[in-house]
Order: sequence, then structure tokens, then C-alpha cells
Amino acid sequence: MIPFRERNPVVIGAVGLTVLALLTVAAFNADSLPFIGGGTTYSAAFSEAGGLKPGDEVRIAGVKVGKVETVDLDGDHVKVTFKVKGDPHFGTDTGASIRIKTILGAKYLALQPAGPGQLRAGSEIPLRRTVAAYDVVQAFSDLTTTTEKVDTGRLAKALDTISATFQDSPAEVRASIKGLSEISRTVASRDQALGELLDHANGTTGVLADRSKDFTALVKDGDQLFREISRRREAIHKLLKTSAALGIELSGLVQDNEKEIGPALEGLKRVVQMLERNQASLDRSVQLLAPYVRVFTNALGNGRWFDSYVQNLVAAPVMPRTGGTR
Repeated sequence: MIPFRERNPVVIGAVGLTVLALLTVAAFNADSLPFIGGGTTYSAAFSEAGGLKPGDEVRIAGVKVGKVETVDLDGDHVKVTFKVKGDPHFGTDTGASIRIKTILGAKYLALQPAGPGQLRAGSEIPLRRTVAAYDVVQAFSDLTTTTEKVDTGRLAKALDTISATFQDSPAEVRASIKGLSEISRTVASRDQALGELLDHANGTTGVLADRSKDFTALVKDGDQLFREISRRREAIHKLLKTSAALGIELSGLVQDNEKEIGPALEGLKRVVQMLERNQASLDRSVQLLAPYVRVFTNALGNGRWFDSYVQNLVAAPVMPRTGGTR
């Protein structure tokens, strides 16, 4: 057998790069590997996607059992491919529906197990056994559009006609129809206000729909904060308990030393008052101290000696005159 160090390094490098490339591909497709990703793939046909997207949860009786893989258009309907992990039991007549997960518009795919046996892997739940989601934002938009098309005048006239027709009916029926007629008149008189209200509601729902990701992130962050507070509840409890004990100890300390603390504070007060009375003198002292410190520093600041100069202590030498006679 040829020792490893004597083998061709080019071949070893090529094999190593190939293995590294295979491991990289496997890492990016781990969910698709049979022994790592796991799960069984199914599909369901829906009349519309209803806001469902890849990565959303798949639930049975409220318990997460998988996730949505793809949402594709297949002819006149939408094909949702999903993967179920584990071994949950759902029969051959199983249905599916798209349901609302949060008030912010998140959805999930719900399976309703039914029928005998087990649904075969790769099977598709037909359109007749699926129910699309009810979109609140779209419902408000449809409500606004529908109410704009209502002829409130004709509606009020029709209700008045019904009221006149039932005029000879018993008192209870007449009271009901009269109330209905009054409601119709109120609706007709407030038609513009109702239209503005519905327009504002439509705008509000549109803003909420546009900011759904921000609201979802805010809710998730708040959930994480509450979880952290719950996790550290014991530490916070100990901190509060220790703080209470510290307050009791400080209160006792003040009470025990009240006789000593009182005179000390009184003396400190007198000292402060004296300093306030002599503030002008202190300011003048600081001003006069500055020249002295400057001269003192000049004299002793050059080293470990005293540096000074005394003028005319010794007579200066006199230079003889040259070039002349006396």
C-alpha cells in the first residue's frame, strides 16, 4: 500500500474538492435528503392561494406536523405542495383548508383527517375537499365596493312600501316594520357618512396589510421579551427581596445612629454656611495665589534646585578703552 504522503497531491486535491462540493450541495438540500430531511410529500388543490406561502406551517388538530414547500398555479387552480414529518394518521378522504394563524394575516395549512387507511405518499387532495382562506382585508374591500352600488333611495322606498303593506297587521308586526322603515331612513340619511366610514376602514385595513410583517416582528419580539422576563423571574424576585431587606437595614442603621448623625449634619451645615459667608474672600485668595504659584513654579520647575537671579550683586568688569590718549 502506497503511503499517503507519497500519493499524487493533484489527485488528492481533486478528490477533496469533489467531496467538499458534494457536502456543500447536501448542506443546502438537507431537507430533501431521505435520512436527514425526512417527511412525506403530498399536495392539495385550492381555488385560490389565500395568502399561503412556502414555509408556512401544516397542522393537524392544531399541532404542527410539517410545512408548505411550494405554492404554484396549476391550470385554473392553485397546487400547494407540502411535506409531513413523522407518522400522523390521515385517511384517504382527508380534507385541507387554509386558515388564519394570526390577526395580522399569517396563514397555515390545516388537514382534516377522514376516511379509512392512510393517504398514499405523493397523493393530491382534490379541489372538492379543500377550502380556501377567508381574507378579512379582502372582505372589507368587497364590503366597500358592494355598499357603494346600493341605491339607498330605492331601498328606503321599498321598505316604506313594505311598511304600508303591513299596516293592517297585528301591532307587533307593525312595530317591527316601522322600526325597519326608520332604520332604512337613517341609513339613507347617513349614506355619505357611512361611505366615508367604509372608505376609512378600507384604508386602515390596507395599511395593516402593508405593515403585517412589522406587526408580526413586533409581536415576536414582545413574545421573546416576556419569555426572557419569565425565565428570569426568580432572579428578579431575589433582587426585589434583597432590595427590601437592604431598605430595612438602612432604616435601622439610621434609627440606631440618629443621635450621632444629627449633630454631624448640623456641624456640616454650619461649615457650609461659613464658606458661603466668606465666598468673596476665598475668591480673592485664589486670584492672589495665581501669581505666587507662577513665580514659584518658574523658580523650582527646572529641576531639583532653586533657580534665581540677583542683579548687580557683583560689579561688572570694565573694558579698557583703545585707540585714544588721555
